[in-house]
Amino acid sequence: MMKRLIKTALRLKESPKDPTTSFQLWPSRPFTTTTTRLSQESPPTPIQLRAYQEECIQAVLTSITQGHKRLGISLATGAGKTVIFTHLIDRVTPPNPQATRTLILAHRRELVEQAARHCQSAYPNKTVEVELGNLQATGFADITVASMQSILSKDRLLKFDPSNYKLVLVDEAHHIVAPGYLKILEHMNLRQKQPDSPTLVGVSATFSRSDGLKLGAAIDEIVYHKDYIDMIADKWLSEVVFTTVESRADLSGVRAKGAGGTGEFETASLSRAVNSPELNDIVVRAWFAKAAPPKRQSTLVFCVDLSHVAALTERFRHHGIDARYVFGDTPAKERAETLEKFKKKEFPVLLNCGVFTEGTDIPNIDCVVLARPTRSRNLLIQMIGRGMRLHEGKENCHVIDMVASLDVGIITTPTLFGLDPDELVAEKTGGELLALAREGGEKKETAEGREKRMSKAAKKARPTGESYKVAFTEYDSVFDLISDAAGEKHIRAISQNAWVQVNPNKYVLSTDRDVMRLEKEVAVPPRGKDGEEEGERKTMWKGYVMRALSNGKSPWAAPREILRTMDFRDAVHGCDRFVAEFYAPFYISQRMPWRKAPASEGQLRFLNKLRSKLVPLEPGDITRGKAADMITKIKHGARGRFAELETERKRREKISMYAEMEMQRREMEKVSVGPVTS
Repeated sequence: MMKRLIKTALRLKESPKDPTTSFQLWPSRPFTTTTTRLSQESPPTPIQLRAYQEECIQAVLTSITQGHKRLGISLATGAGKTVIFTHLIDRVTPPNPQATRTLILAHRRELVEQAARHCQSAYPNKTVEVELGNLQATGFADITVASMQSILSKDRLLKFDPSNYKLVLVDEAHHIVAPGYLKILEHMNLRQKQPDSPTLVGVSATFSRSDGLKLGAAIDEIVYHKDYIDMIADKWLSEVVFTTVESRADLSGVRAKGAGGTGEFETASLSRAVNSPELNDIVVRAWFAKAAPPKRQSTLVFCVDLSHVAALTERFRHHGIDARYVFGDTPAKERAETLEKFKKKEFPVLLNCGVFTEGTDIPNIDCVVLARPTRSRNLLIQMIGRGMRLHEGKENCHVIDMVASLDVGIITTPTLFGLDPDELVAEKTGGELLALAREGGEKKETAEGREKRMSKAAKKARPTGESYKVAFTEYDSVFDLISDAAGEKHIRAISQNAWVQVNPNKYVLSTDRDVMRLEKEVAVPPRGKDGEEEGERKTMWKGYVMRALSNGKSPWAAPREILRTMDFRDAVHGCDRFVAEFYAPFYISQRMPWRKAPASEGQLRFLNKLRSKLVPLEPGDITRGKAADMITKIKHGARGRFAELETERKRREKISMYAEMEMQRREMEKVSVGPVTS
């Protein structure tokens, strides 16, 4: 019925520019047609923009006046992205009298319909058309909202003349460098900056991509950014409480997409690893412990695929919980009915796979369970964002993250705040996790996290009933330090190159002549008169290339910065992209056959200088790749790192000695009834 009404509306148009006939998309009512002037209807209530929304619009307009054409807006989920770019339409001045139209692009039906309704409500006197599935726009409307898949079908793109458009808006614009979007931008003269092209504005909550610098193919600059931590602080989003639960899932055999297997997990392979009765029971037990009613009323669970959804739903029901699910092929009517009942809190748990990661407004969600591991920071943020919207009676949203092995390069909630990926946290807010990361300083992990990890390792190693005690990792020599490859596990799980960790904040990749360096820097804000820091500390990963010099006092030229980003994974992939253009894989890839060969005589001579003469390395004791990694660590700071660790060890020993002396003193000062000891 809906499709027939819209087709009828399009046929009723007397001419492409006739303002007396159009079809309308009203919020909260079905598609309808009208052949009367809209001024006869009651005008919709105008939306009062929030302060940051107006600030964002002004940032876009200022950038346009400066001659920029391809802009990005970075806003947290729930910030009102659709409201902002809808209001941009009338605020952007046409470059000429002919270019007055606007094209809005989205990649999902829900986003297309949502944008169309917003536009029709905001601009009742403009013609609004939809290009979606069988619904075809004329190409002459003031505003056209199009599905990316539909507009690329057959020759439908050709009816949109770029000379008639002033503005192209892209929702969920982190997808904008996909081939389909790039084809549309090519048609609209937006693949490169051109004076006669429309202005492109892309909006997303997750602009970072796993392939590093690729967004530059479509967007030249991000003109405004407001993340969810700022939104929570300003009370525009709900507070979030995080708990990570250690999963027993073995992901070592899970395949990954992308070059060298550094992308997201393959769905079928991941499902086989996490979808078992035992692991699903762990998810359900974690939910019962942290989020079962009355603690939480509305839980959204993210699963891997349909089989995982069905199995986990069954486990919830087995334990007496009314859990229901939707997935991509759930009929639209059934999905809408299930969603409406969930919003009314008629059942407590809704499971899904790939349905509610983007563009879904379910404000009553007060718990999100991440039952699927991911290597995508964007996906993690999108899933968490489903629980951030404000709702009456909702104090916060509890995110329960089922964390699997660090060895396979997963992204966990602690990594969003600069913590170690395998850090376990219990009911910590975003602000508390940021503080925890700052307190860690240069330490790779917090003392609490290290003790938990060491305790678990000790339990696994000791026989049943044997006592044990937790100890810090210590190295007896520089050789022992450079032999420890634990620091490379995470970075080598997300990169195909042979990065080594020199210290917790510095990674190095050696080529045949030059060196790539990746370092974490913490920008400390100035202190005010009261001695307190004015503002938040910002963590930034910076990538440098160091050119080798053939002569001179220094072996290296001054480092040249090639990138900076707040996300570690983006930094790694950006550096990898750079080295792939200038250096042969033979020298940098961790998968080269030469790395498995025995160490050379020269490598052994170098390393044996650091080793006890009583136990020298022999040919066959170590591979050539392992030896190369150890030599790289020595050349780029491992000696200094060992000296720091030795100083820290002696400091702890001194503190321990004083603590023991203090305990003995207090014991002697105790007064008790009974004989006095001599």
